[in-house]
Amino acid sequence: MLYFAASRTRVDVAFTADLEAQALRAVAEARQATSRRTPPPPLEHSKKCVACSLAPICLPDETNALRVVPPAPTAPDVRRLYPPRTHAQPLYVQEQGAVVGKQGETLVVKKRGEVLARVRLKEIDQLVVCGNVQVSTQTVHLLCEAGIPVVHVSSGHWFYGITQGFTLRNAFEKAAQFEVAADRERCVEFARAFVAAKGQNQRTMLRRNGGPEVRGAVREMRRVLDRIETAASLEELLGIEGQLAGLYFESFGRMLRPPAGDLTFAFENRNRRPPRDPVNAMLSFGYAMLVKECAVALASVGLDPYWGLYHQPRHGRPGLALDLMEEFRPVVVDSAVITAVNTGMVRPRDFVTAASGCAMKDTGRKRFISAFASRLDQLVTHPIFEYRCSWRQMIRLQARLLGRCLRGEFRPYRGLVTR
Repeated sequence: MLYFAASRTRVDVAFTADLEAQALRAVAEARQATSRRTPPPPLEHSKKCVACSLAPICLPDETNALRVVPPAPTAPDVRRLYPPRTHAQPLYVQEQGAVVGKQGETLVVKKRGEVLARVRLKEIDQLVVCGNVQVSTQTVHLLCEAGIPVVHVSSGHWFYGITQGFTLRNAFEKAAQFEVAADRERCVEFARAFVAAKGQNQRTMLRRNGGPEVRGAVREMRRVLDRIETAASLEELLGIEGQLAGLYFESFGRMLRPPAGDLTFAFENRNRRPPRDPVNAMLSFGYAMLVKECAVALASVGLDPYWGLYHQPRHGRPGLALDLMEEFRPVVVDSAVITAVNTGMVRPRDFVTAASGCAMKDTGRKRFISAFASRLDQLVTHPIFEYRCSWRQMIRLQARLLGRCLRGEFRPYRGLVTR
């Protein structure tokens, strides 16, 4: 007998041979599903998905939508089955000599006995320690149990690595990634998508913010983009990416309009290692932060951030994280730099310029991190699925869809391109 508390009714259930056989078949099918290397096809616009806790992992509507390109006229709208933005945020600890400990479910940041900050565990999704910052063993244990990664970067935000617990036990994602990475033709296929998405987003940024002076560069970028589909090698795509970047950064300064026309933020060309001016210092700093975000997103879905497809494996280089970040460089980092300069969030006194290069002071890093975090938290309409979510959620969504594509659930991979 079953009792339903809401309706206060009892229902008799007769245990017949047919019912027992049906239950045994269901158990056998469940065991068979757990032993498969690939998940079963997602349900099509099922009402069951709305209340399912695994919907953000399964992504049924998104996967079905990408299987049919272009979508059928009668195809239902893609439902967003996960929150548009996360309430948990990264916790950056930049104070040199600080120690991160814990008290219960709260992280406590101290320096020489003085408490600098207290943050509840449920309010953070990653701990980013910058330079000479210590984390207690007990805190590492707590974060590993909670599935919150500890990201290690230098004081200049050069990405070192990630400490995380074994919360993900699916090895098939990595197996599919390594199999595709060993196939040169498949690598070129993915590389075309990465370069095309990055180039189109760069062109969109110029078209929106550059004014009439950049129309020639926008037209030339369109001609270069048309060559991507016929590119037959990674080397050829690297050349095309370089041409697009040259056209883009030649006109990048047109998008910068600092208050009172401050010449400190004049931009002539892209330079790095070390950057020679404040704008390049922010670009390099922002790209380092973005590769960290992409590495965390890829690791969270079971992929190896270091085994790339377009950026071929090289010791110490997070190749797949660099692949994923290509489409987000213009719309996240470049946009954050433009906002920080044009709104006066960063100021000339936030930088130190010498013969050896330009570096950001602590105040400049904090101001730019604020601009970067605000950009990641901004809600935008997804160009493919047409629902609203934050840029941080889009990075995680693309990481999960990249894993699905690597496992052959749909082809080809589609980079995120803004309109």
